[in-house]
Amino acid sequence: MRPRTLDEVIGQRHLLGPGTPLRRLVESEAPMSLFLWGPPGTGKTTLAYVVSNVTKRRFVEISAVSAGVKDVRAAIDNARRELGMTGRQTVLFVDEVHRFNKAQQDALLPAVENRWVTFIGATTENPFFSVISPLLSRSLLLTLESLSDDDVRAVLQRAVSDPRGLAGRATLASEALEHLVRLAGGDARRSLTYLEAAALLADDITVEVVEKAVDKAAVRYDRQGDQHYDVISAFIKSMRGSDADAALHYLARMIEAGEDPRFIARRIVIFASEDVGMADPTCLQTAVAAAQAVQLIGLPEGQINLAHAVIHCAMAPKSNAVVKAIGAAIGDVRKGLIGQVPGHLRDAHYPGAAKLGHGDGYKYPHDFEHGLVRQEYAPEQVRERRYYEPTRHGAEAPVAERWAKIRDFLRKPS
Repeated sequence: MRPRTLDEVIGQRHLLGPGTPLRRLVESEAPMSLFLWGPPGTGKTTLAYVVSNVTKRRFVEISAVSAGVKDVRAAIDNARRELGMTGRQTVLFVDEVHRFNKAQQDALLPAVENRWVTFIGATTENPFFSVISPLLSRSLLLTLESLSDDDVRAVLQRAVSDPRGLAGRATLASEALEHLVRLAGGDARRSLTYLEAAALLADDITVEVVEKAVDKAAVRYDRQGDQHYDVISAFIKSMRGSDADAALHYLARMIEAGEDPRFIARRIVIFASEDVGMADPTCLQTAVAAAQAVQLIGLPEGQINLAHAVIHCAMAPKSNAVVKAIGAAIGDVRKGLIGQVPGHLRDAHYPGAAKLGHGDGYKYPHDFEHGLVRQEYAPEQVRERRYYEPTRHGAEAPVAERWAKIRDFLRKPS
């Protein structure tokens, strides 16, 4: 099912349009060096095959996992010989190029520099950390994206009907198709592997057949329907109820169903302030770090970071004082309880501010004992309003004691 032309390639539309480097490479006879960086199953090897096939170049593949400097030099020597004798160019494709050490990467430099080959290196890791700068600077870096659900769906549907695939010998039920899409996780190769395994078991491919072939149960979960809202609701309420086991169950359920991990991470960040708040201020730090980690490394490894944050949130002491405080403050503002900013608190830095009396009489707290001084801070309309009412849970207990003393001191008449 490997595409034979660029038009057959599914996904990576940002790399395949008119005037893009890949199009120019296919349409031009001039050699070019490329690095293809992206997750597994997104089409890195496919694009290299397509380039060689369409341009009638020789295709030589080297795996960085098993090849050494001798293999690299032999491939380059053969490419030079072919170019000199027949004028035919060679596409030298190095898979997992980040696994090459410096000496192996150095061996590629003369071929890239002198354009003896069209070099294409594929990597799943950031090439700025794993590829030597002389090689990277002589090549174009193209970033591939994970395939969307629609892309994977199109790959599977084509494989069922195409003569190169199942050629219509099997039927794929719609629920089975969606299950395969979820299992693929944006990896076209994985989706085809699972489809082939299911087709070996039965011509009528149902969810049950896919489950048996892949040994992975289908999670009944519709990312746009009731299950999405029900499961995320149960997830939040389990963390709020401090049941870490239940929360981890719902986390696993969402991950296995193909839920966007960034959505899960956002909900955990919200929870950290909404339901834990000042009872454990470090909870928000953990949640934000987990969200950043998911953005950086993705799944499957990101599930560990999510689990870390979920356990921290579930086991932390709970307080909704923060969300109640901002809710009450916003409520008053919406009711029109706004008032003028006290004159002594107004900006006094611009020319003419002093003439208006801005900043006049302001007392600088750092000049006073304990950094506290009595003066009016809130507008008159909300001077007696109380927004933040801390609980006595966890780390918020000492905050409650300190806030009570500060509030009494500030509100006491001078």
